Amino acid sequence: MSQGQALAAGFYRDVVAGLVDVPHAAALVGEGSEVLGFDDGQSTDHAWGPRLHVFVKADVVEETTRRIDDGLPDIYQSVPVRFYAWQDQRVRHHVAVTTVEEWVQSELGGPAPTGSASWLGMPQQRLLQVTAGVVFHDDRGDLTRVRHQLTYYPDDVWWWMQASQWQLIASAEALPGRLAGAGDSRGAQMIAALLVRLLMELTFLQRRRYWPYLKWLSTAFAQLEGTEQLGPLLDQLMGARTPQDREAALVASLVIAAAEHNRLDSEQPLDPTCKPFEVGINDARRPYRVLNAERFAQACLRKVSDSELRQLAPVGAIDQLTHSSDQLTNFSRWPSSLARVYDDLLKHSQR
Repeated sequence: MSQGQALAAGFYRDVVAGLVDVPHAAALVGEGSEVLGFDDGQSTDHAWGPRLHVFVKADVVEETTRRIDDGLPDIYQSVPVRFYAWQDQRVRHHVAVTTVEEWVQSELGGPAPTGSASWLGMPQQRLLQVTAGVVFHDDRGDLTRVRHQLTYYPDDVWWWMQASQWQLIASAEALPGRLAGAGDSRGAQMIAALLVRLLMELTFLQRRRYWPYLKWLSTAFAQLEGTEQLGPLLDQLMGARTPQDREAALVASLVIAAAEHNRLDSEQPLDPTCKPFEVGINDARRPYRVLNAERFAQACLRKVSDSELRQLAPVGAIDQLTHSSDQLTNFSRWPSSLARVYDDLLKHSQR
């Protein structure tokens, strides 16, 4: 456990559990670096302290809230129990009492996703706010069930998102070599850095894990299983100063990503060899060694059983379409608006 998670666990065990006399769940969930387990000393400079959610039935929310309000101490383990809350700009305790249903609606900005459109319009950070963190108690099982239901994307959405990610990689993989050949070393490095991010995100998809917001993307990537080889190669790709070193690191990284795709689709594996870039017009080929990754995108689309989704252009879910920011994820109507756009596109994909 991180420092924040351990503090919340002790706070529940030593203080809050004794104040709740009804069936309930208790957990450290929602926003915050400590929910992801990444908080450190710097994290304590704002919105940090003993906090958790308590989930009860609707008819006992008010009474449970009163008992907690009246029973909390001022200090726990030398840390103030009441501290500044940016949400309502005042100092208060941070034990939130609610129902599972209301909390899920609040964290996700609407109902839990069901169809493809609602999954595609849902930022992964919001899904992490529900599925990450630590559950300390759940005698009714309601919180555990909803977290399990949202553990990861349905298979069709998952394969379509992989297709979209491979398409993004396909659009960029030849550009470092092209730009280096044109004398634009800064541009080559910029695209190499973009490919590092795209390959990291693809790895999250291949491991069936949501990726967090930008601050913790690399930290979370380093904790994924099986990234011991890929991680150092991405470092080399991002830090390379010659076209030869950059291409070597890119080729090795792409081969690892291709091998993981073949593990996931073992019945129809693709050749993981990197070859000269195929332009796709007039049989033109250029000397930059790449995976020609569009074939991997097409292979992923073939795994999508929903014909409407399969025919939808693989441009990506919300986090692939955008450089998702806190403003977009938590303070705008874009997620729900995009869900409606995806729904409309899916309904008309066969027309």
